[in-house]
Amino acid sequence: MQKKALLVTGKAKSVYATDDDDRLVIHFRNDTSAFDGEKKEQLDRKGMVNNKFNAFIMQKLATAGIPTHFIDLLSDDEVLVKRMDMIPVECVVRNISAGSICRRLGVEEGLELNPPTFEFFLKNDTLHDPMINDYHIRAFGWASDEEVATMKALTFKVNDILKALFAEAGMLLVDYKLEFGRFHGEVTLGDEFSPDGCRLWDAQSRKKLDKDRFRQGLGGVVEAYEEVAQRLGIDLV
Repeated sequence: MQKKALLVTGKAKSVYATDDDDRLVIHFRNDTSAFDGEKKEQLDRKGMVNNKFNAFIMQKLATAGIPTHFIDLLSDDEVLVKRMDMIPVECVVRNISAGSICRRLGVEEGLELNPPTFEFFLKNDTLHDPMINDYHIRAFGWASDEEVATMKALTFKVNDILKALFAEAGMLLVDYKLEFGRFHGEVTLGDEFSPDGCRLWDAQSRKKLDKDRFRQGLGGVVEAYEEVAQRLGIDLV
């Protein structure tokens, strides 16, 4: 598979065309940002860790019946994926209160949410990813009602799979975001699943093992990501 023109440069990944119109190459960079790009840093090894972490998770989900865009790990920091028509919506599930839900609703961090909450956000950094609902998605034509239902169902199925996976490794899956697209008409999981897009805590100490270490200036960001990978048995060598 030959990598060709650069198509998109995001905050932490770059997307390249290939000689197959149905395939793309994603390069995971060491760039790290928070607060819609206001805080930026280069963190050594981060691209490699997130790429291998994401490949491991995507393969676990595919084995469990979740359609994903993952095809193959190409190198330490590159992955081959399906080329999709992305839906500009983020699907967020929260199992424990943290982050924006605490600020918006005035609740304390660390409350178990039963049942887990589901929220939609518009993927738009300029607008700071505003919260939206099914009616907005329908009115603006971002996705059909059937696609919305599929995204919700898949997001909760992912929650069941990954909560159990992380629990076995002594961790709590606090919350996470997923993005979906269409591949030949099928709603398919895209983007990535890594500690950049979820919150993970040690089950006993509640030590933060995710991007909040960067957001909150706690340090040891990549080391925490590597600890999560090691607990899951991901080979980073």
